[in-house]
Amino acid sequence: MLLRHIRYFLAVAEQGNFTRAAEVLHVSQPTLSQQIKQLEETLQVELFDRSGRRVQLTDAGQAWMRYARLALQDLDAGKRAIQDVATLERGNLRLAMTPTFTSYLIGPLVDGFFRRYPGITLNIREMTQDKMEALLCDDQLDLGIAFEPVHSADIAATRLFTERLQLMVGRKHQLAKRRAALSVAEVQQVPLVLLNGDFATRHYVDQYCQQHAIYPQVAMEANAISAIVEIVRHGQLATILPQAIARDNPLLLPIQLSVPMPERHAVVLQRKEGYRSAASRALIEMLQEQALNFKA
Repeated sequence: MLLRHIRYFLAVAEQGNFTRAAEVLHVSQPTLSQQIKQLEETLQVELFDRSGRRVQLTDAGQAWMRYARLALQDLDAGKRAIQDVATLERGNLRLAMTPTFTSYLIGPLVDGFFRRYPGITLNIREMTQDKMEALLCDDQLDLGIAFEPVHSADIAATRLFTERLQLMVGRKHQLAKRRAALSVAEVQQVPLVLLNGDFATRHYVDQYCQQHAIYPQVAMEANAISAIVEIVRHGQLATILPQAIARDNPLLLPIQLSVPMPERHAVVLQRKEGYRSAASRALIEMLQEQALNFKA
C-alpha cells in the first residue's frame, strides 16, 4: 500500500465520482480506477459500490475511511516535524482566533513574534470557535485563541487571561463625563450598537441582561468590531466590548457599572495528542508573556 492509494481513496470518497476525483488529483480516470483497484486487492475487500450514478462507500470503505484520514494526518504531521528546526529559523504556523481578538490582540502578538522569529510564516484566520475546534481536530490548524468553555473532548485548552466586557461611549456622548456607576436599570435606557448574534461577545451581553431582567435598547447591530468603534466614536450610541479595546483607543471612554459585566477566560486551543511544533510552543510562550497586558 502506498501513500497515493490513501490520497486517491479519500478523493473518490469525498467527490463521490471517479471523474471529479481524477480532476482534483490531476490524474487520468483510468489511472485512478487502476490505483483504487490495487488498493482493494491489497485490502481484499471492495471499498466502493459502483452500481449507482454516484459512487458510494461500502460498509468496509466507511470503516476504513476513518483510519485512512488518521494515517494521512499523522503522515502530514511527520512531514512538518522533519521540516521543523529547533532554532526556529524557518517554518510555518497555522493560527486562528475568534473575531474579538483581532481587534486588540493580533497587532502586538504578530509584531512581537515577527521581531523574534522573522523566519516563521504565520497563517492567521478569523473564525467562530465551533469551526476552529473542528479544524483543530482535523489537523488543519496548529493553534486557536478563543474562550472557555471548550466544546470538543479532543481539544486541550490552556488559560491565558481573564477578560471583562465594558460599556463604553465616545467623547461626544452624553455619558462621557459621567463619574458615578450606572445602575442596571439605567443601562437599559442607553441606546446601544452591538455585535450580532454570530459573536460570543453578544451572547455574554444577552446573558447579562437576562440575568438582571433588563431589556437593552439595541438600536443597531454590526458584524465588525471596527465598524462599531467608528460608530461609537462619532455618535450618540454606546457599545459593550472588551475592556482592552477602550484601553487601546483614547477616543472611547469606559463607563462603570454598579453590577459589572461577567468575566470570561481566554484560552489557547490545541488538538490533544497532536504534534507540537517548535513554532507552536514559541507562540504559546509569547501569548503567556503578553497575557499580563490584557487582564481584567
